[in-house]
Amino acid sequence: MKAIIFTVTNDITHDRRMQRICESLSKNGFDVTLIGRELTNSKQLTQFSFKTIRLRCLFNKGKLFYLEYNFRLFWKLLFMCADVYAAVDLDTIIPCFKVAFLKGKKKVFDAHEYFEDVPEVVNRPVTKMIWSWVGKMFVPHADLALTVSESLAEQFHQLYGIRFETIRNVPKKTTAPANTGNYLLYQGALNEGRGLEQLIEAMQSIDMPLKIAGEGDLSDALRQKVNALGLQQKIEFLGFVSPEKLDTLTANAWLGLNLLENKGLSYYYSLANKFFDYINHGVPSLNMGFPEYKKINAQFDVSLLLKDLSAQAIVEAVYSLKENPALYEQLRKNCIEAREELNWEREEQKLLNLYFRFG
Repeated sequence: MKAIIFTVTNDITHDRRMQRICESLSKNGFDVTLIGRELTNSKQLTQFSFKTIRLRCLFNKGKLFYLEYNFRLFWKLLFMCADVYAAVDLDTIIPCFKVAFLKGKKKVFDAHEYFEDVPEVVNRPVTKMIWSWVGKMFVPHADLALTVSESLAEQFHQLYGIRFETIRNVPKKTTAPANTGNYLLYQGALNEGRGLEQLIEAMQSIDMPLKIAGEGDLSDALRQKVNALGLQQKIEFLGFVSPEKLDTLTANAWLGLNLLENKGLSYYYSLANKFFDYINHGVPSLNMGFPEYKKINAQFDVSLLLKDLSAQAIVEAVYSLKENPALYEQLRKNCIEAREELNWEREEQKLLNLYFRFG
């Protein structure tokens, strides 16, 4: 069996894309190991068909974290045997590719986002410059490069001069009947640029509950905002939710939310997991009118698209569906039809064909 090592900086628990990729490769003849990070609050991992390793660090954020993690990862990889070393995003590419260089092995780069153009980086010129340098030094040497959307693939091709394949963040197809719930749902990280402040403000005028599944840098600030506006009875923070519980939560939502500010190319050209999760469970969603969402909605008509991100725009979109049950029902039916094509069972074959090139 060809051995593949994937490297990430998260704790693996909620990285559904990497869980799907590793599981698919493992069940099709590859010896797969996924290396991530262990935090003080990390939960025990479920049993996967692939191996997992989590590294514990003294620092868990900022420059010191990246330095320490990359140092630990380099030494870990150096004493492991693999045929393919796969870095997920730029924050693990240095140790991953250096070890592959030293051992004469294949190198894969899987870009889940435009790392040097995320909101946390785009307004920090020194940090942006460092990550841009890292990308230009290492990415062009990849034997295989992947990303999550066609728009990002085109951007990366122009930036790095190599071809990027697209493997979308689609989930495994569910066969469960779609429900019609009674709450709005946001699932994902509570970070800058996710439209969460505007969403909370909009909830002052929306007569439905909102459930928020996830945590992030803005967790405390968002909870304080909810308290300040007196919305504690309307907005529920669920914290981190297991994949199994998240599926149930999504299946019973009335409307899924995927709101992003245009704060850099990473968000503008994104194609989020949650967008496909909503579709898979027959739940219409509210998304931004960015290129990839426009492209898919033009084909399947599964969501409403916002021209701008504001509390008023969110309120108007929600009530345009509440006051038009026929439109809502049509979007729901379109989701159920679209999941027959937008599913991991289809996307998986493309992934396997790419890795089978390595023998």
